Amino acid sequence: MNTFRKAAVQTIAFSLLLQTGNILADTASFSPYVDKDGNISLPDDFRTNMVHLGSWFVPTGGASGFHDVYTERRSVESFRKTGAFPDGATLVKELRASHSGDFTTGKGVSYATSSVKQWFIMIKDKKGRFSDNNSWGDGWGWALIKPGAENSNVSANYQQDCLGCHTPAKSQDWVYLEGYPTLNKQR
Repeated sequence: MNTFRKAAVQTIAFSLLLQTGNILADTASFSPYVDKDGNISLPDDFRTNMVHLGSWFVPTGGASGFHDVYTERRSVESFRKTGAFPDGATLVKELRASHSGDFTTGKGVSYATSSVKQWFIMIKDKKGRFSDNNSWGDGWGWALIKPGAENSNVSANYQQDCLGCHTPAKSQDWVYLEGYPTLNKQR
C-alpha cells in the first residue's frame, strides 16, 4: 500500500474512532442511568443522592401506598429557572406499601412501610437518542423496575405500559407537576 493511501486509511479510521468516542461520550454525559443501547437502570442510593420532589398517597388498588418522587438537584434548579426538565433529568418514583394506625397525631394515620412495590423511572430526552428502543419516546425514557430484578426494565413498550397513566399530564410534558412542591421556589 502506498504511503498516501495508507495515510488516507489511517485518517478515515481515526475519524471514525473519534465519532464513535463522541457518540459514547454524549450518551455517558447524557445520563449515568442509561447505557449506549438506551437501557435504563435504577439509580443507586437515590433517596440520599437526589432531591425529594413530593409524595402521592393512593389509598386503594394495585398502586396503593406512598409514591415518593426524586430527581437530581441540578434538575430542580434548572426547572425553577426554565419551567422544564433539562435533558438527562431523571425522575424516580418509588411505590411503598402502607399501614395505618392510631398515633398521638390522630387516628387512622397512614405511613409508608419498608416494603417496596416497584419503581418508575423517567429520563428526559430532548434529542430522541433511542428511537429504535420501545422504552423511549414523547421526550422521555420510561422504565418500570420490580424488586428482585433491579437491573431489568419490565416495561416492553412505553406507549402501552406507561402513557395510559400519564395522558392526563400530557400538557405538562407527561409529568404531574402539582404533586411536586419542591419545583417551586418557596420556604
